Amino acid sequence: MSTMQTRQTPKTWEDVLRMPDDGNRYEFIGGRLYVTAAPVTRHQRVLARLWSALFRILVDSGRGEVLSAPLLVQFPGTDDRVQPDLLFISNERREIVGEKQVTGAPDLVVEILSPSTAHRDRGIKLDLYARSGVRQYWIVDTDEDVVDVWRFGDEPGPGHERVSGELAVRLGAERVGRIDLDQVFSRHLDVWGARES
Repeated sequence: MSTMQTRQTPKTWEDVLRMPDDGNRYEFIGGRLYVTAAPVTRHQRVLARLWSALFRILVDSGRGEVLSAPLLVQFPGTDDRVQPDLLFISNERREIVGEKQVTGAPDLVVEILSPSTAHRDRGIKLDLYARSGVRQYWIVDTDEDVVDVWRFGDEPGPGHERVSGELAVRLGAERVGRIDLDQVFSRHLDVWGARES
C-alpha cells in the first residue's frame, strides 16, 4: 500500500470529512492526516484468512463481533481516528459499535504490514493502541510470515511476543482457540498465483 502525509494537513476530523471522496483510506493520528491507497492482493488474501479464522473462533462461539476495514475507529478524548485492517469487539464492549463507526477501544486490533505502512503500524499506531485501551494488537508481517502480538494493560501473558506456526487466540487469560499461521500465510492457497500488473 502507498501511504503519504498530505501537504495541507487538516486540523480536525471535520476538515477531513469535507475532503472529496477519492476511494482512499484516511486516518487522523496526532493531528496528522495519513492516506493509504488500496492494499495489494497478498494483503487481502491474508486478511481474508485471518478474518475467517477469527470469525470461527470468536463470532461463531458468541463472544463478540469481528469487523474489517474500511471502518472508522474513534478514540474518545482524542482527535485520533484510524481504520484497522481487522478488529474484534467483545460482547462486554458492544456499546462502542455505532451505525457509522466504532467509538472506543476494540479488544483486538490487527494491522497487516505493507512497506509503506510498517513504520506507522509499528510506531505511532502501537503507541496509540497501547494508551487508548486496546487489549491486544497484532502486527501481521506477510514477508516474514509472523505475527507480533502486543498485550496491553492488565492482559495476562508477555507484553510482546513474535509468533509463527500456531497463534493462540486469548480473551484475557482464557485460550479460546488457535490459528494455524502456516495456513494463513500459505502461498499455495493463493489459487491463481501472483502476477505483476
